[in-house]
Amino acid sequence: MAARRPRSTGRKNRTTPQYRRVLLKLSGEVLQSPHDSLDPRTAHDLAVQIQEVREMGVEVGIVIGGGNIFRGTGVTADTHGIDRTTADYMGMLATVINALALQDALEKVGCMTRVQTAIQMAQLAEPYIRRRAIRHLEKGRVVIFAGGTGNPYFSTDTAAALRATEIDAQAILKATKVDGVYSADPKREKKAIRYKRLSHMEVLRKGLKVMDATAVSLCMDNNLAIIVFDMSCKGNIKRVVLGEEIGTRVG
Repeated sequence: MAARRPRSTGRKNRTTPQYRRVLLKLSGEVLQSPHDSLDPRTAHDLAVQIQEVREMGVEVGIVIGGGNIFRGTGVTADTHGIDRTTADYMGMLATVINALALQDALEKVGCMTRVQTAIQMAQLAEPYIRRRAIRHLEKGRVVIFAGGTGNPYFSTDTAAALRATEIDAQAILKATKVDGVYSADPKREKKAIRYKRLSHMEVLRKGLKVMDATAVSLCMDNNLAIIVFDMSCKGNIKRVVLGEEIGTRVG
């Protein structure tokens, strides 16, 4: 009697990375705990996941926000009556603080890094130079891009799209607190639909909160995919890099 074949689970066991170089976009809130704006344990857990991907041979650039410390737009700036331009520069400095915290966590798990800032601060980090950033990536270092674009009125989403395009990344991995892009806020609307795949134009036309419109337009113009996934589930960065269909793919 012939041996019975094992039943397929329908899920491919991928072991080969689908991307050579990626840009990981993190919000500042991922480093925040209920009691403090910077949580070392969260930073460590995140560093372990990034190092795991790096050990697979994937080149990783990171853009991190500063909303856990100061946000240029919204309640933080508005309630203090701060000028928008000044508030945006303060937000850029917050991203540098987060970048240094993440750098420290990464190097403690054996991952070599460089921080590059859009605003020069030589005692803390390198200035952003495209060719130098690419060389660091080629040498296996994780490059953290801080300071946004260096200009007010542009978000770190736009900075992520810009840096990803400049370093020739194959995708932006947008880490969030939800498992993809929904038609409405899933916490408020129970009938909200989660999309598996969208075009950049659909995101713009529907007004979906993936990234701001400037960032999405830049990705569309450069045919750059955005993958939105849940950061709270450990191992998801690796799953995305391996090509598993989690979250929502834009583009």
